Amino acid sequence: MDEQITRSCGNVYADLGLPDAEEMQFKSKLASTIQGIMEARGLTQTKAAEIIGIPQPKLSDILRGKFRGVSEAKMMECITRLGRDIRIVINAHERPANNPGHIEVCIGA
Repeated sequence: MDEQITRSCGNVYADLGLPDAEEMQFKSKLASTIQGIMEARGLTQTKAAEIIGIPQPKLSDILRGKFRGVSEAKMMECITRLGRDIRIVINAHERPANNPGHIEVCIGA
């Protein structure tokens, strides 16, 4: 059996060739952050959904990676409703037109 190993670019969605790979990775990190907050606070999905203001099945979908149709803004709102602050920093270094910038989620202590 021939095994082939392909090195990841760091974004599984890009590795799969999805056109919205960066958006999906961003949403994945936001969903992971929501899950982490829930675990740190000992919240069930039902209680977290109540705090956030969305139906529990919708929260369950988000946490399982089914977040197409859920905006990044809505996911960030979920995080703030769970008591966390979000800070957006735009760096000023310039890139060539064919090398766009990227979005990154950095979780502080």
